[in-house]
Amino acid sequence: MNIIFGEAVKLMPNGHTVLELDTICVKPGAEPFTAYCVVEKIPLNEFPLIEAHKKLHADVIKYYREQHWDFCEQALEELKGKWGGTVDTFYEEIQNRVRAFRNNPPGPNWTGVYIKSI
Repeated sequence: MNIIFGEAVKLMPNGHTVLELDTICVKPGAEPFTAYCVVEKIPLNEFPLIEAHKKLHADVIKYYREQHWDFCEQALEELKGKWGGTVDTFYEEIQNRVRAFRNNPPGPNWTGVYIKSI
């Protein structure tokens, strides 16, 4: 799996499986950017289900931003192990955030942008 950022996603040729991962801001007030992964090795037995996996992954991103934690938790469990397991670390990170947000909700104006100081 390779990670690409922002507008670089538009340079990807057709035929690659590209999944949106996260929108990140390196400090409050900075312009956020989106990270994507390019899944390189998809197990042969997953090929018939690629579109269903892509949709579920996109739904996780959508519902995460909308703070639908129950959906996210269930969908993330379903997605673990898909894509040959290469995206599992991301899924675990989102699961950890969902657990934290259940205890300390981010508020109604939250857009899903992850602020990460570097």
